This record gives sequence, C-alpha cells and structure tokens, in this order.
Amino acid sequence: MIQPQTAPEVNGDTRTGPLLLVADPEAGLVADLAVALEREGIEVQGVGDGAQALLQVGALHPDVLLVSAALPVLGAVEVIRAVRSSREVPVLLGIGDHDAEHAVQALTAGANACVARPYRSPELLPLIHAAMPGGGSARKAISVGHVELDLEAYQVRVAGETVHLPLREFELLHYLMRHVDRTVTREQIMRHVWNSAFTTSTNTIAVHVKRIRARLGDHDDRLIQTVRSVGYRMVTPG
Repeated sequence: MIQPQTAPEVNGDTRTGPLLLVADPEAGLVADLAVALEREGIEVQGVGDGAQALLQVGALHPDVLLVSAALPVLGAVEVIRAVRSSREVPVLLGIGDHDAEHAVQALTAGANACVARPYRSPELLPLIHAAMPGGGSARKAISVGHVELDLEAYQVRVAGETVHLPLREFELLHYLMRHVDRTVTREQIMRHVWNSAFTTSTNTIAVHVKRIRARLGDHDDRLIQTVRSVGYRMVTPG
C-alpha cells in the first residue's frame, strides 16, 4: 500500500485508478488515508520527506501530489516550486491549525488548493477529482444565501467580500454548508470536523459557531441556528 522506496510500474496496465503521491512525515496518517481512498479507486503511494517527494514525482508521474505543510529535508514550499518549474502535476497542501502562513506561501508558489490535516477522505476526494485533468467541472465552491465557500482558494466570501476564517472555523462552516437545511449533532461535528469521538468539550463548538456567526454578520442567528440539546443547522435564507 505505502512503499516509499518502490515505484510501481506506470507504463503498462498495472494502474487500476488515479495515483496520489502523499508526502507526509507521519506514516500512520498516510496509511489510514490510503485505506480510505483505495476503496474509492485511487491508488496511494507515500514518502516521508520533501526530497523523496521530488524523486518519486519523477519516477511515478502521479496524477495528484499531496504534500504536508511541515516536511523534513525539503520544505513543502520548495517542493511545490520545484514541481511547478518542470511539471504540471496538480499539488494539494495538507495544513494544520497553525499552518496559515505556510498555506499562503504554498498557494503563491503554485499549490492548487489546501486540505485539512489529519486527512479525511470525504474532504479530500472532491479536491483530487477537481485537480485531475478533466476534473475542472467538479464543484469547487458552494453557496448558501450570500455566503460562498471556495474550496480551491480556501476562501469565504460574504456578499462578495472576502472574510478570513481560521482553519477550524473554515472546516466547521464547510461541514454546516454541506448539510444545509439539516440538523447536525455535536457528536457528528466533533467526529467529522475535530476528527474526535470525544464530546466532553462541546463548548468548543459553541465558541467556534459564535465566531463564525460574527464573521458572517449573522447577528440574529438566522443563518446558523442552534437546535437545543442537539446541535446546529445552517438554513437557506428565505
């Protein structure tokens, strides 16, 4: 599944689907992602540092490259610049809560989009398909009323004006918008946004929702509603 030192054959018929090359120092994250994506017909190969990423880009000719913002040996921005100087392979950047500066630099260097780390296949799959040749028709932005969330640019616009959201707030807003007009429980939010099964700190969700409302101008809680003792629901205006 994950063989950083061994390249599969790419000139015959050995590939059964698109190839995603993942450069991430945490092998466990890559292994979990590989299991999830291979169920969707996407082959995954992993490397642990930036130097190996460049070598395997040349050897494997992946359809998409996913690099972690924090890479040893050769950093993510340097990898993206090197790839962009010689190849057209789409590049996604995996970012954590404190990688906002890396995200800006990586997008400037030529990354196609950012994705939250640790990786979750439901969020990653649309970006992989959109980044691949012929995938331009995939939906890259979603809208609810005057709020538009752009997955490719990792931006949120309210009535056409760009609003900055920290990564976790962006993920939470994305989750609510994907389930518009449906109630999502606090447990679902903790599991899918915080990647955690624990619900003892659900006050954290309330704080994040309050901040999102303020950034969106939702001062009367009409756009993001609280469903008492259950969770939250984002509703279509009107």
